[in-house]
Amino acid sequence: MSTPIVSRISGPVVVATDIEQAQMYDVVRIGELGLLGEIIRLEGNKATIQVYEDTTGLRPGEKIVNTRRPLSIQLGPGLLTSIYDGIQRPLDILRQESGDFISRGKIIPALDQHKKWKFVPIKKKGESVSQGEIIGEVQETPLIRHKIVVPFGTHGQLSEITEGNYTVSENVAQIKTNSAIIDVGLSNWWMVRKPRPVLSKLPPESPLLTGQRVLDTFFPLAKGGTAAIPGPFGSGKTVTQQQLAKWADSNIIVYVGCGERGNEMTEILTTFPELEDPKSKRPLMERTILVANTSNMPVAAREASIYTGITMGEYYRDMGYDVALMADSTSRWAEALREISGRLEEMPGEEGYPAYLGSRLAEFYERGGKAVVISPEERIGSLTLVGAVSPPGGDFSEPVSQNTLRVTRVFWALDANLASRRHFPSINWLTSYSLYANDMNEWYKDNVSSDWIKRRQEALEILQRESELQEIVQLIGYDALPEPEKGILDTARSIREDFLQQSAYDDVDTYSSIKKQYMMLSIILEFGKLEAEAIKKGISSSKVGSLEVRKQISMIKWTKEEQIDQLINEIKVNMKQQFDKLLMEITI
Repeated sequence: MSTPIVSRISGPVVVATDIEQAQMYDVVRIGELGLLGEIIRLEGNKATIQVYEDTTGLRPGEKIVNTRRPLSIQLGPGLLTSIYDGIQRPLDILRQESGDFISRGKIIPALDQHKKWKFVPIKKKGESVSQGEIIGEVQETPLIRHKIVVPFGTHGQLSEITEGNYTVSENVAQIKTNSAIIDVGLSNWWMVRKPRPVLSKLPPESPLLTGQRVLDTFFPLAKGGTAAIPGPFGSGKTVTQQQLAKWADSNIIVYVGCGERGNEMTEILTTFPELEDPKSKRPLMERTILVANTSNMPVAAREASIYTGITMGEYYRDMGYDVALMADSTSRWAEALREISGRLEEMPGEEGYPAYLGSRLAEFYERGGKAVVISPEERIGSLTLVGAVSPPGGDFSEPVSQNTLRVTRVFWALDANLASRRHFPSINWLTSYSLYANDMNEWYKDNVSSDWIKRRQEALEILQRESELQEIVQLIGYDALPEPEKGILDTARSIREDFLQQSAYDDVDTYSSIKKQYMMLSIILEFGKLEAEAIKKGISSSKVGSLEVRKQISMIKWTKEEQIDQLINEIKVNMKQQFDKLLMEITI
């Protein structure tokens, strides 16, 4: 029998011959260093392999070992607080062992194999259990209880289950089935390209509240929903995603830095461990997993990184948690696909991307959703996906943006012009949209106000009208506009500056509860209506704009949540008094 060897090398793509029992997506070790790779094409006795590490120095004739297992990751206690590369190697441990530059061929377990975890059973010996059922818990971090569940496809009786301290490689229970004894440990393995199954997907009925006014009010994202956030360089994609990671009402955050610049990922890796979870006042990392694969890391590992991240997200969703995954950015992931496709000499599609780009993106986003997970008690968990897109030059017509928009239902369009005017978040309210807004009307009626939808629609119409009037202003000038139109522009400016603009770096303005958002928007629209009525009675818009209450409205965003009711009541009283006084001056 021939020995499998390397016959051809093209960057991260290697062709090998005579690999015994080779199957698609088998992981192999290549050469003396044991570089990690994955079979992506089989043709006769030839196997094409994408290598997850730098192939510098690799030469034809080197040996290859087939592990006969697809690319899989270890799932268990210890994932939270960890920082991994695209193939689940812990970067902090890698740095300790090999310095600032990762040694090639290094095999390091994803989870600490020596740390003991306190396992507390919730089932007793002799009880019948079935797949997905929770048999015990581990306090993974002060914020998250890690649920230990019966493996998929397993039904039987607990023949052993013991409380105690265990490592992730030790068994905590045994299940006796009709044909075998199944060991259950604290950890298990899962193939990253295979979605974890669920019983059924549920419709999106509740929003993922983020505390960001432009998102929650105008373009809401449902729990289990999918969103695209495309924008050019400097428009605020990373800061917006960091805000989502910090404030979204999810139990678990998975942040995948896919092909981003090293300095950006360095900032994330240094700031995230220092961030405080605003709700629990604990470190945010206690409910966060970071996957970092920078643009100077091997391109094939970049392609694998989003699958690694989403598999971890599905794992916690199956415990019944709400998980949010931020992928920054899927454009760099698509570029990795394009490079590998080119080296495979595949027929290129639009702009050189492979013809299957659209289907790969769809497969990724379809793994999200709110679902009834496989378990006897039918637990419900959700996995929300937010993918940043970095179109060259801000051109949303390029293939990655277009294919992403086809499969996502929320479009947060970042605008370089807004960013240059220091309007943040720089999400364009005229081009963005959410297809979840109507699906969640009942939630807003029950939890916020019965006129929420009406208020939101009024504000969007005013902003649309402002856009039309701005074109007229450029032709004839502001002073030539009729007074009613000036009033519309005043109200629109208040919506933009006092409501939509939000500072991520201010302790108060960084987050607005849904109640505060409703009260802010309502008072701005109420002022706009009173201004329109006053203008009809002959009062100029400039006089209305000089009212003292107008300044009070602009200060709402800087007001703490516990003081908001008092301020709103004061504004209502002052607004009535000051408008009544204006009208009295006219009659006199």
